[in-house]
Amino acid sequence: MKNILIINGHPDKESLCYQLAKSYKTGADYARANCELIHLVDLDFDPILRYGYRKRTELEPDLLDIQKKISAADHLVFVYPTWWGTQPALLKGFIDRVFLPKFAFAYRDNSVFWDKLLKGKTARLIVTMDTPKWYYKLIYRSPGHNAMKKGVLEFCGIKPVKITSFAPIKTSNPEKIKNYLLKVEKLGKQLK
Repeated sequence: MKNILIINGHPDKESLCYQLAKSYKTGADYARANCELIHLVDLDFDPILRYGYRKRTELEPDLLDIQKKISAADHLVFVYPTWWGTQPALLKGFIDRVFLPKFAFAYRDNSVFWDKLLKGKTARLIVTMDTPKWYYKLIYRSPGHNAMKKGVLEFCGIKPVKITSFAPIKTSNPEKIKNYLLKVEKLGKQLK
């Protein structure tokens, strides 16, 4: 049985991202996956890595629990909006606090290389944005997608990382929204 952890990084429970995360879970539940949905807004943690890596900041119980869930997961699904080209502050703070050295990666002594401690896992990014996809890719060069895929997940050994983007949301009519939700539910059913 595949273990899937869905992480909704949108701080508003009335958002499209909230609905998309629920749709993915509906599909994964239908496929009989062991699936859990976490809304970051429900967790109790300080999103600021107060001392960088100079000094250890103790993890709150919710973050210790989520590290266990990430370790147990075969597939991670991140659902979030693109704001100012990348992810919201809540998701960025979560990454800063959770994807730490000795959990997600380990620097090698006297080397520029590192060990990827989350190998064997796959991921899907489900991202909403108001910028048209072609503009985000050609003009902005997909900064948020690259940061999550290459700068975080692949850096820690998670591969492949697939991306599903929905845009522009602000001009999407109810029929388009319904199709987005059905597409994400289908991804959940396929456990992708």
